[in-house]
Amino acid sequence: MIPGPAPNVRARLAELTGDRRQLAAVRRMTLDDGPARGQRVLAFSTGGGLDFWVLADRTMDIGPLWFHGMPVAWQHPAGTLAPQFHDSRRDGGTGVERALTGFLLTGGLDNVRQPRDGMPLHGTLPLTPARVTCHGEDWNAPSPLLFAEGEAVTAHLSGPSFSLTRRIEAPIGGTSLRLTDCVENIGPEPAAFRILYHTNFGFPAVGAGTKLTLDGEDVLLHEPPCEGRHAGLAPARSFPARHDRFRATLERPAAGQWSGLTISVEGDSTALPFVQFWSDPRPRRNIVAIEPVNCDRNPDGTSAPGMTLEPGESWTSTLSYGFASPDAGRKGATHGNG
Repeated sequence: MIPGPAPNVRARLAELTGDRRQLAAVRRMTLDDGPARGQRVLAFSTGGGLDFWVLADRTMDIGPLWFHGMPVAWQHPAGTLAPQFHDSRRDGGTGVERALTGFLLTGGLDNVRQPRDGMPLHGTLPLTPARVTCHGEDWNAPSPLLFAEGEAVTAHLSGPSFSLTRRIEAPIGGTSLRLTDCVENIGPEPAAFRILYHTNFGFPAVGAGTKLTLDGEDVLLHEPPCEGRHAGLAPARSFPARHDRFRATLERPAAGQWSGLTISVEGDSTALPFVQFWSDPRPRRNIVAIEPVNCDRNPDGTSAPGMTLEPGESWTSTLSYGFASPDAGRKGATHGNG
């Protein structure tokens, strides 16, 4: 983009383009094949090298994501399953493992982690269709940005009832995105509330020497499978945040045609006091996850108590994702949302 004060930049871009959406835009799409058919997508392209899909029919979670042409998000073998094919309680309550795909899947709001007390793995929120309330490009903001906002509701007349309002923003010309959630108890009784942000990375963002850190300290070294050999599966590890804000990173050195990559996940430790890390190094999986969460992990893989929301009480959190590479603009395949 053109440097300088925002009004000057807007005027100059008006001279140089017929439609500023050729530079950066949010476009509505509908998927039309296989188990993904019928899903509403908001395709973000910042014009700065960051492209991603917001999946309106899957809680406004984030599906595929590319940084300067490099695929970053892990993809499930079944692709992006539509909600009508999802049953969270099948397979002994682990049905979400048939649908966990993309850059972000949000677990909750009644349960996260392993099934317990009749509630499925990562709860009943995943793949809940959202009502999209607004989306577009704001070129008149002090810092122009792309945005989308929507609401997903999970409600039971005899159980917990929550609304999740989500806003996603990405600076035009930038390489970051910001996700702000507000969860409200819309039921008549106090309700236990848990939430986990399952942020998923796959090849080529996950390669040899991939390292995860929390507040500057190494917490996990992931080595991908090689000729059928791989490290054994290990349980997820949960770490308490030690500062007012946490910063988790994925760092991947350059290899072959792919540039080096650093991805940061930052948030407020009051709202999300734990960060969980998990990897699956098996062939045909090769996935790494950073998972900010509002409750600790029990030794058996279930969740410790989260927090309680009174009727009408709300909880708010903002997560910031940053993407950086010293030579990403010169390597990797090209990609755009069209």
